Amino acid sequence: MKIISWNVNGIRACAKKGLLKFIEKEDPDILCLQETKAHPEQLPEELVHPLGRKGFFSSAHRRGYSGTATFVKPSYEPLDVSYGIQIKKFDSEGRFVITRFPQYVVYNVYFPNGSASEERHFFKMHFLHRFLAHLKKQIKKGEKIILCGDYNIAHKEADVFDPVRLSSHSGFLPEERAWFDRFLEAGFVDVFRYFYPDAKERYSWWSYRENARMANRGWRIDYICVTQNLLDKVISTDILDQQMGSDHCPVVMEMKD
Repeated sequence: MKIISWNVNGIRACAKKGLLKFIEKEDPDILCLQETKAHPEQLPEELVHPLGRKGFFSSAHRRGYSGTATFVKPSYEPLDVSYGIQIKKFDSEGRFVITRFPQYVVYNVYFPNGSASEERHFFKMHFLHRFLAHLKKQIKKGEKIILCGDYNIAHKEADVFDPVRLSSHSGFLPEERAWFDRFLEAGFVDVFRYFYPDAKERYSWWSYRENARMANRGWRIDYICVTQNLLDKVISTDILDQQMGSDHCPVVMEMKD
């Protein structure tokens, strides 16, 4: 099974930059997109159900904002789909598509960005607290979870291009990185860091300013993490950092069914 996660920074904008060609080339069984910025009724059929896949959309109440979508091949039809964690202020922003399959549950999540204001920072920290509590309950039940998306947090110093200067910036604040520690301690594994513990200068997001991508002044904030009870199923993972179309690039994982 091949799963790809990508913050497309607008599904319509990304479609104009080759999204469908990317899907055709990479042929993921499950594709998780974040920051879609669209409701399905605003989209052509080829983006609602691209290349024969079935699309499941969680759209923000506010138009043109946030949003997630998960696309699955017919052979991977989910048993159940849900769109939140039963907390209205988070669910109303279209941040979750949760698809349940026989062997695992896939969480496609767009974590909040806290950089706009102090209020949004507190919103993000509350989101992190409540979401981790939710995940711990699922783990206690024995769930096997794949959690992919834009986490909007760089965990380690190797995950940003300038850790000293960026230590006071949203996305790399001590309290955010400490949350990531607790997240892993709860039973998750960052599969890229597991396979490549010493990797440096491997990023998934670059600012549009000052040619940051060309200079590789980036952040690794897009992840696929799995619960420890799925780790033996993981075959490979990678960051597709040559793929254009967004200020983020896709991340991919292959695993045994």
